[in-house]
Amino acid sequence: MSEVQIREDDLTGKAIADFLREHLEEMHTITPPGSVHALDLETLRSPDVTFWSAWEGDELLGCGALKALDASSGEIKSMRTAKAHRGKGVASKILEHIIKVAKQRDYDRLNLETGALPEFAPARALYTRYGFEYRDPFGEYTNDPNSVFMTKEL
Repeated sequence: MSEVQIREDDLTGKAIADFLREHLEEMHTITPPGSVHALDLETLRSPDVTFWSAWEGDELLGCGALKALDASSGEIKSMRTAKAHRGKGVASKILEHIIKVAKQRDYDRLNLETGALPEFAPARALYTRYGFEYRDPFGEYTNDPNSVFMTKEL
């Protein structure tokens, strides 16, 4: 893999729209109704969300977003790596970028929700490697056996 370029994305391109549509479809296939917390394209365009896509040349490798929760904390959203590039470090590069931006914004904490099902084990392992710890639900989330919540102090 050559140099991965992480770019702030305005979410207007066809490639990212298709990628996110596939992400939502997969989340709805894996996760029971009412337990899918992935954001759709319009919600990701909200002013409180910054979205990045990762590219190698003209190939979309993955994406991730940072949603501002308040002046001192954010939530990681829409982390996804293209199937053909899983296990190659793409998610680590995106996560490192999000953590760096959160620190630049003087956030004290990053939070996230991810799935509790076996399909989400690689995501949970990634977050654990980067120092995220399990926590209770935050914000508008409620206890859900299909979700786990994690946090990292910055």
